[in-house]
Amino acid sequence: MFGLILHIRHWLYDKGILPSHAVDIPTICVGNLALGGTGKTPHTEYLIRLLSPQYKVAVLSRGYKRKTCGFVLADHTSTAATIGDEAMQIHRKFPDVAVAVCEHRVRGVHQLQRMVPDLQVIILDDAMQHRALRCGLTIMLTAENNLYITDRLYPFGRLRDLKRRSLAAQAIIVTNCPEDMKPIDKRVIDNRLHLPAYQNLYFSHVVYEQVDIVGTNPLVISGIAQPEAFYAHVKELFPKAELLAFADHHRFTKKDELRIIEAAKKHDCILTTEKDYERLLLTNLPSELKDLIQAVPIRVELRGKQEEELKRQLGAYLKEELKHQQKNKKA
Repeated sequence: MFGLILHIRHWLYDKGILPSHAVDIPTICVGNLALGGTGKTPHTEYLIRLLSPQYKVAVLSRGYKRKTCGFVLADHTSTAATIGDEAMQIHRKFPDVAVAVCEHRVRGVHQLQRMVPDLQVIILDDAMQHRALRCGLTIMLTAENNLYITDRLYPFGRLRDLKRRSLAAQAIIVTNCPEDMKPIDKRVIDNRLHLPAYQNLYFSHVVYEQVDIVGTNPLVISGIAQPEAFYAHVKELFPKAELLAFADHHRFTKKDELRIIEAAKKHDCILTTEKDYERLLLTNLPSELKDLIQAVPIRVELRGKQEEELKRQLGAYLKEELKHQQKNKKA
């Protein structure tokens, strides 16, 4: 039934019965076909670091599980409640980059263009399923340990969209790869995916940034789709660490707060992900307990020539789009 609904929806867009709008500014979509766990937010941050030295960049997200609605531009008063945990994470790390949320991406793009002078490119976080907006360039993520080609539609698997939607992407990034991934393993995945000629394939891995952790016996709190890698990283540093896991984007309740308080009694610090940290700040946990909470930042990297190849692909797209934009202005 879920698959039938998806087929009908995409057919309506493909036939033009449901309208799909183009916008007059370069847009780069970071998306996936799965129900989380591929690293959309870290890859959005990666693109910000890659592009912001040369271009005026903004980020537009839906603002999942925020308590507001409509268009909201992040500012010094923003919290995870007003713009969502992922958008808040990006805003905190890149305060000079405009970060906005809006359920309707076309309206959101137009609002950003009006509010941010000299804007050159908008990165759309998690917009592959938002077909009302025709993105200029789409980067699709798929996890190395659960490639979309072997996955199944929810509820029998983790796919939230049809596999053929991968053809809408100009670049595929296989995420969560081992840092020392061998060339032969990359070739195996390349052969399995069997991508068309217009799609470029990249491989990324996660790097946990060093932080001065105050404590030696941490409680690990996680509310992300797949916490196993994060917990394994902490266990390598602190073998006695214990995990308290919640659902992805979990909104902490009073009962959850009591669980955290009880679990924390056996530990001298609390480690969590950057996304969870934004939501934990909004809880009514005691201030002395909040002071023990530390986020472990992560970033993604592409090894060797892969980053240069991606920069060339993005640069070629942006150069062509911005040239076309200038011609239209003169006309």
